[in-house]
Order: sequence, then structure tokens, then C-alpha cells
Amino acid sequence: MNSTPTKTYTNERITVEFTPDEALALTGVEFNANQEIKASAQRKIRAAFEKTFDFAVEER
Repeated sequence: MNSTPTKTYTNERITVEFTPDEALALTGVEFNANQEIKASAQRKIRAAFEKTFDFAVEER
């Protein structure tokens, strides 16, 4: 199946604000006491992407 994107987003930018712990978690630092930190940062990225590009990702 071929799909053609209707718009490319190569030059678009999004801005997301993270706590210092969230930023570290995204770089691979593990917080064994609180695994929610990385998940929170990932949710922020997804929400900013969906808001900026009017794009909804299907839930898994």
C-alpha cells in the first residue's frame, strides 16, 4: 500500500517544557524510584505534537 503525505513537517518546530528530571529521563537516565517521570515527558511530547499538527495518534 502506498501512502502519500499531504504535508511535510520538516521545517516545523514544537516547544515542550520539561522538568530537569523529565529531560534527564529522555536522555536515558533511569529513575528506579519513580518510573512515571519518563512517561510524563513522553506524554508532553505527544500532546504538543498533536496540538501543533492537529494529529491524533491512535492509542495502543
